[in-house]
Amino acid sequence: MNSSPQKFEDLSPTGNFADGESLTVEQAIANLESADLGLRFYAAWWLGRFRVCEPAAVRRLIAALDDEADRTPEGGYPLRRNAARALGKLGDRQAVSPLIECLDCSDIYVREAAAQSLEMLADPVCIPALIKLLQVGLQGEQLRSQPDLSQPYDAILEALGTLQATEFIPLVKPFLEHPVELVQYAAARAMYQLTQEPVYGERLVKALGGEKLQLRRAVLADLGAIGYLPAADAIAQTFAENSLKLISLKGLLEYQVNHTAASTLSEGATKVMNLMDSLL
Repeated sequence: MNSSPQKFEDLSPTGNFADGESLTVEQAIANLESADLGLRFYAAWWLGRFRVCEPAAVRRLIAALDDEADRTPEGGYPLRRNAARALGKLGDRQAVSPLIECLDCSDIYVREAAAQSLEMLADPVCIPALIKLLQVGLQGEQLRSQPDLSQPYDAILEALGTLQATEFIPLVKPFLEHPVELVQYAAARAMYQLTQEPVYGERLVKALGGEKLQLRRAVLADLGAIGYLPAADAIAQTFAENSLKLISLKGLLEYQVNHTAASTLSEGATKVMNLMDSLL
């Protein structure tokens, strides 16, 4: 299984929040065409991290999706990965078609980054291309008999849920039985978004009691993303970092605020705020 990017943190290529503030927008955009591959890689990360929505930044990041110079010995495309991630954060739909093309890239991490960014850009035109990748895991008995590691299924499923691809529920549902737990959780997240049936939210709540911290962290992100209010107490009590629990609860709170017509806070929103206070 490919290692999914951290859902909560936006880390620099060195693994921490580097002194990115010292780089100017003009320098970062110019560095995307530098002869120094390291500068290009960092510039793509920096432009996404600081949400630089300049037209020149978008154009050069899109151009970087076709980069051939920055290659790993295994054949990966690090600059393409960073450029794809950045374009989702910039929110410019000019990137939708180029990102759809990235779903055919030989580098699974580029495909993963493209799926995640297409989810952020929220243009349903990408749904058929995502479904095409999803169907790879539904060939014959492959899904149930062995872990299929050929596609970033968790990112694809999460995108389909956010994009409300309800007509493809029959293709999403089988991934609830995928051998890889992260994929199962992504399928449960998507199924809840597509159906609003509590059984899928409760499946994620149950997963908060799992033994692996990495998986609990992923589920916290999933529950925050879908705004599943009945999970509030379980989120607050999960054995994980308070900072991650707060981010998850923030997702619940935002969902309550955005889906409540009244000008006053709902009972659910008030409860979540009290839980957040208890974690501070």
